[in-house]
Amino acid sequence: MSVSGKAGARPRAVVCLSGGMDSTVCATLAAREYESYGLHFSYGQRTEARELQSARAVAKAVGLQDLMELETDLFRRIGGSALTDASIAVPEAAVEEDAAKRTGDQVPVTYVPFRNAHFLSAAVSWAEVLGAGTVFLGAVEQDSSGYPDCRPAYYDAFNRLIREGTKDGEISVVTPLIRLRKSEIVKLGVELGAPLHVSWSCYSGETEACGVCESCALRLRAFREAGAVDPIPYKVPQQA
Repeated sequence: MSVSGKAGARPRAVVCLSGGMDSTVCATLAAREYESYGLHFSYGQRTEARELQSARAVAKAVGLQDLMELETDLFRRIGGSALTDASIAVPEAAVEEDAAKRTGDQVPVTYVPFRNAHFLSAAVSWAEVLGAGTVFLGAVEQDSSGYPDCRPAYYDAFNRLIREGTKDGEISVVTPLIRLRKSEIVKLGVELGAPLHVSWSCYSGETEACGVCESCALRLRAFREAGAVDPIPYKVPQQA
């Protein structure tokens, strides 16, 4: 999908763009300094169509040069995640106090096994062809759902793999949001003018966000703590 088509003299970067809040802010950051190319995966997730819609809207809003849309049925076929396996229900979020204690202690059923490694491998492959030295990913460690592939050590290890396994070994995965809290990401997004109104974070809803899954709960809490109102539609009223 061609988005902008305007080539420039800036260094190139590939941006992993899910269409979620974090990747939207990350894409906005990347597009400020780099000639940026987006990569989006449809992998059989429950909100596949809605996430693609958001990724396209974000790519257009921030001025990405191109958006490569890839599809794989690997994760649907192997199952093991509530996001890709219809037999596993998407759980409602724990109360905020329990969620804060749980973060990082156990892996939830919404974790998709080793997903980010597949996304990053494709992004690095494209970066090699484009001559891009940077791959952006909006991973967040704090306030996350406890996913093991959202830790800084994971990306340190992946960068070592890139140095050993690519032609020139000069591509780096960067995660500019990884140590921020979700509320800080909201504030940064507002400051940058990121198109948060077209982003999508819900694990189950495609017309209205459910407001009760872990991803919705984290997002809504982040907006409250940032003193802002989430611009996307929810089935349940937002708390003041």
